Formats: sequence, C-alpha cells, structure tokens
Amino acid sequence: MKQDILNLENKVVGSIELDKSIFGLEVCADILHRVVVWQLARMQAGTHKTKGRSEVALTPAKPFKQKGGGRARQGSRKGTQFRKGGIVFGPVVRDHSHDLTKKFRQLGLKTALSAKLKEGNLVILDEAKLAEPKTKLLKSSLEACGLNNCLIIGGKEIDTNFALASRNLVEVDVLPAIGANVYDILRKDKLVLTKDAVACLGERLK
Repeated sequence: MKQDILNLENKVVGSIELDKSIFGLEVCADILHRVVVWQLARMQAGTHKTKGRSEVALTPAKPFKQKGGGRARQGSRKGTQFRKGGIVFGPVVRDHSHDLTKKFRQLGLKTALSAKLKEGNLVILDEAKLAEPKTKLLKSSLEACGLNNCLIIGGKEIDTNFALASRNLVEVDVLPAIGANVYDILRKDKLVLTKDAVACLGERLK
C-alpha cells in the first residue's frame, strides 16, 4: 500500500509503503466503539458524591414523642423523607474504568488507522519541524495542505518549535507516537503521520 509523502509546502517528496496488517484492516464500528467507551470511562473523574443519612449534619435525636401527636412516628431528622435529610442511593466516589485486553486495544488502534486511510483522510508528512516557533507560519503551512482540523502524530519526540507553534491552533492537536489513541484519531477530520510516526507505530503494533 503506497502513500505519497508531503512536506509542509504541500509538495510530494517521495512515497512510503504502508503495512497492510496495520493500515489495511476491515473497519468494524463495534471495535472502535468499545475502545472509545473504554478510553472515556478511564477519563471520568468519578468524584461526584451526595451525603447519606449517616453523613448529614443533623441531630440524631428523636424529633418528637412516639405517640399522641397525630403524626407518623419518626426516629430522626436525618431520614430521607425530610428536607436536608440524607439521599437514598445517591452517587458515590468510584472508579468508572473497566478492563480491555491489550490485544483488543491494539486492534482498535489498527482499525482507526485503517479507517482514516480508507476515507482518504490520512496524510503522511516528511517531518514535523519548524525553524522557529511561529504559529502564523505553521497555520499558513497547514492551510496550504488543507489541514484545518487535524491530529498530527510525530515520532518518539515532538520538535519543540513545532509543539510551541501548534499550541494556539484550536483545531490542531499534536502527539508523540506513544500517545496515539483511537479517541483522538476519530475526533479529528484528518490524521497526519510523520515518517517517524509510521515507523514507531509499526514497531508498537507488530
């Protein structure tokens, strides 16, 4: 599977052979869905909390005598039926994450890469480097390449000037190859991989 390599001036500077076992898989929506759900579950803070009847700041004393008042018997103002009383079955602090096997996560990443290639939304870049950290310079280069809403994945490390220049571009995300993930790939219109990123992903997913 051959793909053209572009530079930041939108000129073809060569071609690269993409591994069919990584970029040529059948796209299964259920695989992508499961991996995205797993990622979002891990991102949930789980810090929502309400107070039960044992935690509310009210007196535990009996509010009135048992008989003779013409009211239903009550043992405490902390009851859930009272205003400011405890909450029944309210949310508690917990971990929302669940397990997903490493093999399935790798399959999800391969499927996401294959989906971008199949859609024609995969761009291979010669290198993600800039001579100076200028956002205006990077923005004009990306617009020339038709990359307005994109995820750019570099090699093992991101060039400092490139990272600084991209920080003010709202619809452009930059990640090292180790940070490549299904959720970020799918939520952007275009996926941009450098030559180093292709090599690193090949090592990671073999």
